[in-house]
Amino acid sequence: MKVSGNNLKAGMIISHKGTDWKVVSTQAVKPGKGGAFAQVELKNLKDNSKLNERFRANEDVDRLFVESKEFQFSYKDDQGFYFMDTTNFEQINLSSDLVGELAIFLQDNMVVSIEFVEDSPVLLKLPEHIKEKVVETEAVIKGQTAASSFKPAILSNGFKIMVPGHIENNTFIILSSTTFTYVEKAKN
Repeated sequence: MKVSGNNLKAGMIISHKGTDWKVVSTQAVKPGKGGAFAQVELKNLKDNSKLNERFRANEDVDRLFVESKEFQFSYKDDQGFYFMDTTNFEQINLSSDLVGELAIFLQDNMVVSIEFVEDSPVLLKLPEHIKEKVVETEAVIKGQTAASSFKPAILSNGFKIMVPGHIENNTFIILSSTTFTYVEKAKN
């Protein structure tokens, strides 16, 4: 399906320069001289390389048809990551390259979305919010102002994040899977 360059949105999967790309971000640019264009950041679905590209409004880009299915994370081994289809219980194996940096957030039995282009998996999406445990953070300093109320913390999976001052060690928090930032303290 063709889509004009200025209609690209984050999350779309496109074919460009002979390979498949995920649109990471777009920005409309209207220079003083010349026509407007979209400045688009792309991520290669095969090797995770990034590309910044300009698309004019009159340029057509091939948008790929993407099918999304829900899977449950089962386990990981030397061959990759294994997920079970929640509808027919068939297993699928995703390579470490495809899972990438999301691997540290995968939890037993977590339900994820896997996107397919022509029956081939191209993208893994985590749930919108992830519950994690804070294992190490600094104590609150009395008199600290609200403006600097965020402090560094380390989660049980080793990920480093900034959390509000009231979060203590062994507290469960919710973080966003799109920005990997603190959302709220988890309710028990």
